[in-house]
Amino acid sequence: MTLGHGGVPCPPKRLGGTHDPEHGLQRIGGGGVSADTAAIGRATDAMRAHGVLLLGAQGMLGRAWRELLASHDVPCLAPLPGEVDLADPDLAEKLPGAGWGTLINCAAWTDVDGAEAHEVEATVVNGAAPGHLARACRERSATLVHYSTDYVFAGDGSEAYRVDEARRPLNAYGRSKAAGEAAIEAAFAGAGDGEGGWLTVRTSWLYAPWGHNFVRTIAKLCASRPEISVVDDQRGRPTSAEGLARTTVALLGAGVRGFAHGTDGGACTWFEFATAIERLTRGEGGSARAACVVKPCGSEAFPRPAKRPAYSVLDLSETERAIGPMQSWRDALAGVVARMG
Repeated sequence: MTLGHGGVPCPPKRLGGTHDPEHGLQRIGGGGVSADTAAIGRATDAMRAHGVLLLGAQGMLGRAWRELLASHDVPCLAPLPGEVDLADPDLAEKLPGAGWGTLINCAAWTDVDGAEAHEVEATVVNGAAPGHLARACRERSATLVHYSTDYVFAGDGSEAYRVDEARRPLNAYGRSKAAGEAAIEAAFAGAGDGEGGWLTVRTSWLYAPWGHNFVRTIAKLCASRPEISVVDDQRGRPTSAEGLARTTVALLGAGVRGFAHGTDGGACTWFEFATAIERLTRGEGGSARAACVVKPCGSEAFPRPAKRPAYSVLDLSETERAIGPMQSWRDALAGVVARMG
């Protein structure tokens, strides 16, 4: 596998930012996190020295990582689809042998409803593959960064789920992601100094200015319909993909390993999220369109093969103690909408 020529490039793009000298924090442009500048520097210095292997580079979160790494001049190997097969049981042996000291896994089975009919296939990608990647990282003393989901929890509570909360998924997708979490833990069990490390970041309701996601879908619907209905009985935390990538870098630089939660600050229902999207997109670019009425409804109005958690708010207290407060979802959303094509 030759990645130097076939991989996805990490374009040399600088992300804007402002520095707060009074508090020693850097607000990194595009929304996300106010993080200790030293933590950001430590993480990117280490990545620059050893390089990064980025899986899933063409996806929504993968693109955010590509741009972030390029902005810090971090060398990045980004295989194209088909060059790395997560369903291959010999996956670990087929990874590049050199050029990276951190593996960032943004690749996953993301079809939540499809997983109900294809749980075995979803679990191979989301459950077994992370274990293979973890073992490869341990063998070469590398760091694994992996992403999981709020769906590993049942969603039947009323308080934010702590990092150490017991996993209790209620659908096939959640079970497949929970299996991946467990596989990484098992692969690094008993690892000592010099045997690498791992960071699994759980997130939720991911979106970006690009790709297929809830924000872009609602924006298109509101531009073409006078009225839409959105469920109002599921509550969680929206997450900007760019903000999540920056949060992860800050966590790495702060020395956080194991499990962490990374989302935007605050919580809302899908209806509240959609209402904010409608308002922001209506007036963008100085060409206001007619208002679209966003109406609340229950989950029963949109039957789906996979049951969704009613309350999947992830607790951010440990993350914010480590790297500072998360940007509010409303502010992050405004920044993303302003840059949507």
